[in-house]
Amino acid sequence: MFTLSSAAVVAAVALIVPLSLKLAHVLVPSIVAEILLGIFIGPQVLGWAQLDEPVRVLSMIGLAFLLLLAGLEIEFNRLRGRVLWLTSFAFATSFTLAVALGLLLRAGGLVRSPLLIAVILSATSLGVILPVLKDAGQVETPFGQVVVAGASIAEVVPIVVLSLLFSEHSAGIGSQLALLVTFMAFVGAVGLVIIGAERSRRISQVLLGLQETTAEIRVRGAFALLMLFAALAANFGLEAILGAFLAGATLKLLDRDEQMTHALLRVKLQAVGFGVFVPFFFISTGINLDVRSLQHPLVLARVPIFLLALLIVRALPALFYRPLAQRPAQLIAAGLLQATSLSIPVVAGRIGVDLGLIQAANYAALVAAGLLSVLIFPLLATPRLRSVERTGRDNPAEVAETAE
Repeated sequence: MFTLSSAAVVAAVALIVPLSLKLAHVLVPSIVAEILLGIFIGPQVLGWAQLDEPVRVLSMIGLAFLLLLAGLEIEFNRLRGRVLWLTSFAFATSFTLAVALGLLLRAGGLVRSPLLIAVILSATSLGVILPVLKDAGQVETPFGQVVVAGASIAEVVPIVVLSLLFSEHSAGIGSQLALLVTFMAFVGAVGLVIIGAERSRRISQVLLGLQETTAEIRVRGAFALLMLFAALAANFGLEAILGAFLAGATLKLLDRDEQMTHALLRVKLQAVGFGVFVPFFFISTGINLDVRSLQHPLVLARVPIFLLALLIVRALPALFYRPLAQRPAQLIAAGLLQATSLSIPVVAGRIGVDLGLIQAANYAALVAAGLLSVLIFPLLATPRLRSVERTGRDNPAEVAETAE
């Protein structure tokens, strides 16, 4: 029987979480509280909600929107010159460490797929650390730029690798690579269409006339692009999350709005995503999480192991950012922020469970480690960022020098 009861409960929880956190002055990211309350209202505790068809569909759209918004966060203008070389080398080192740890974990009988664990451990949640850097006044500094660039790479590469090697419809690396190239060619073709539309005065006037009406034409266009890329990525044998991410990256890269004619588009997309759909994804993750397995001492013991692995893999390569750091405290903060990861462990872990590469118990331990990383690492990083003396805006010449 079709019912919206569970969806109503999830929607109520999505409303209550930010209100409660604000009223109680609790410095906990909403996504952490949403997953925890999802566990609480789910079948393993209160049984108020379950992962039925309406919640599942809204959760899938929420995941797609989450990746769309992640694509919008990528700062392409910072991925160049010295910053690109530093961050690329740091990520290569990070991934090498992750593979080595994955092999050790498999030898210890903790994981089945070292490569999938390496993908998970090498990821960073850009959407979580960006507000921390903004609040500390570090985003526009040369050091802040390299941290954002490094986090951007650590969000893009794991998604691409997931689609190449761990797609549910994978037919071998050669075939997947050919499909990826074909799909990227399609994305490029769509990009050319967007550029052509932007340069057409007639189309631009029509868009301007409809964007602030009930048509909300640019929001509809972004949502259509999201659904198109996600659906085609799945049909190409890749992961839908890659299509969703590329939809956001395409909008960020091509629709720059230099004349500020639709400056509210990003705000509107965030309102739709974070206000409606994204909470469904995180709350349903909690509903579906096998937390009972964490009651087993052996499974519970894996949580600090995975947390330590995240710290080793992502924090140590931050030492490569030393040329742009004013104080050692910044390097420590960068390492802690880079080790903050939740979205990819949740998404990639779920894919691993579906493919039989990750046990449900290990998935619960990985998500628990991700939750702890989001709770602990930014709190430890913030005072170290703020301890750096602020001198106002950076010298433009200094910023330009870091990009050379």
